[in-house]
Amino acid sequence: MSEFRDVVVVGAGPTGLALAIALRQYGIDVVVVEKEARGKREARAGVVWQRALEVLRDLGCAEAFLAEGLALRRVEVVAEGREVGGIDLGAGETAYPRPLSIEQDAVERLLGERLREVGGEVRWSTEAVGVRTSDDGAVVEVRGADGLGTSLRCRWVVGCEGSHSVVRKALGIPFEGARRPNLQCVQINAEADWKHPYAPDRSYFFLVRGASLGVSPRPGGGYRFFCFSADPDPTIDHAPTVEEMRALVADAAHDPGTTLVPTDPPWANRARFQDRFAGSLRVGRALLAGDSAHLWAPIGGHGLNTGLRGAHNLGWKLAAVHRGWAVDALLDTYATEQRLTARKVMREMRHDVLELPPTRLTLLGMRLAGPHLMRGEWFAGRIRTVLSDLAMHHRESRLSQGGQDDQSNNRSRYGSLRAGDRLPDLPVLLDGRRCRLHELLSYERWTLLTAPGARGAPFDEARLRRLTDGYAMPVEHVRPYPARSARRRLAGAGSLILVRPDRHIGISTDTVEGLEAYLRRWFTRRG
Repeated sequence: MSEFRDVVVVGAGPTGLALAIALRQYGIDVVVVEKEARGKREARAGVVWQRALEVLRDLGCAEAFLAEGLALRRVEVVAEGREVGGIDLGAGETAYPRPLSIEQDAVERLLGERLREVGGEVRWSTEAVGVRTSDDGAVVEVRGADGLGTSLRCRWVVGCEGSHSVVRKALGIPFEGARRPNLQCVQINAEADWKHPYAPDRSYFFLVRGASLGVSPRPGGGYRFFCFSADPDPTIDHAPTVEEMRALVADAAHDPGTTLVPTDPPWANRARFQDRFAGSLRVGRALLAGDSAHLWAPIGGHGLNTGLRGAHNLGWKLAAVHRGWAVDALLDTYATEQRLTARKVMREMRHDVLELPPTRLTLLGMRLAGPHLMRGEWFAGRIRTVLSDLAMHHRESRLSQGGQDDQSNNRSRYGSLRAGDRLPDLPVLLDGRRCRLHELLSYERWTLLTAPGARGAPFDEARLRRLTDGYAMPVEHVRPYPARSARRRLAGAGSLILVRPDRHIGISTDTVEGLEAYLRRWFTRRG
């Protein structure tokens, strides 16, 4: 027996669910297959950063997340019992200034509810056991809980099933990298009786020699305690006991009277890590996303967030190529952009002084220079920028180079905004009303902003519309007037900014000819 679908997504974790939602919003016929039974989930990841909240907005479920999570305002740092200072986690130029404390089981439940709203389907207890690809599609062999097998024929298959990806192995793609040596993370969800005051919007980091203890309030009450430390005995594979975690917390927080009471339901975990990247994220009609594509130690809590952003990047591109709106090369830009994004995140997290187990020199520097640094805006701003992901860009992408023959576009690379940057959510005026730039965007189309940089001669709007209407890709024309506070940010941009569905700038130019060359390179003509 067999059936035919446009897309088969293997794996119903956050990445797979987010990708399926994105595809359904484009009307793509997609099914998600998952070998586990419904409801078998763990707390795991615990924070959604600002850029990922924008992703969830595009997927139509950010408000549901905000209603269930806790907005984090501040993190306090304590080194060897001495208060170093605090960092405000709020970010600007976004509708979601604060990160959200919310655990992975809730993330998957909310994404699953949204997928049902848009007409998507998850087949639980359905294991992918084999994948074959051809020039025009793929066949996914699956086995149900009853042991019976069937075939799912499809145009595209996407592996989102994690480190042991069947899709990746079937394609023969190497998973390059190795185990991260001498690093473990032990975690527990618990109520604490200790000397530090509870606030639902405040987190802590306690640094001692060889261990970094993070403490974050959780929506269900109590805290998530997680500690990155050296790994003296890698043979220990069981979850930490309550007493092991209590002793660790008491030592790091310099509070010997600490007691911990596990939450209901209880959750504790011991994890070790690998740093691995798939050799490629695309082979013809098959693609990889999430942990199937890349893995690293969850320093900074960016594994979940990078997976969501990858699904956001892939969804609109796969839909555009499938529908014939764009050339096939557009889909290749997902693979190159996501691999580079993941490597950037991993590189940044390797220098995270708050979560990596500190050395003696790190602690000395934190005690001596930390209070001064944290009072300064540069250091705090740097931390916020790295954690929020709002400054993550695709400047190196071929999709951000479409106007390279246009000299004005080359000049704009030295301005405040460049092709490939995420368009900041700035205040603007449109038809006399105040709004923000992101209100003018949509995940289901591209957006052409005319005259945001106020350079060059006025454009013939009718000519611009005839130009974009000649291509199959949906493009909305908007002419906003930047508010005074936004003019400096837009001053380096061109007078024509074409924004991708995922809010990144495709091209910034001052000429219609530059825009036309870009459209001709990536879009397909109507008919």
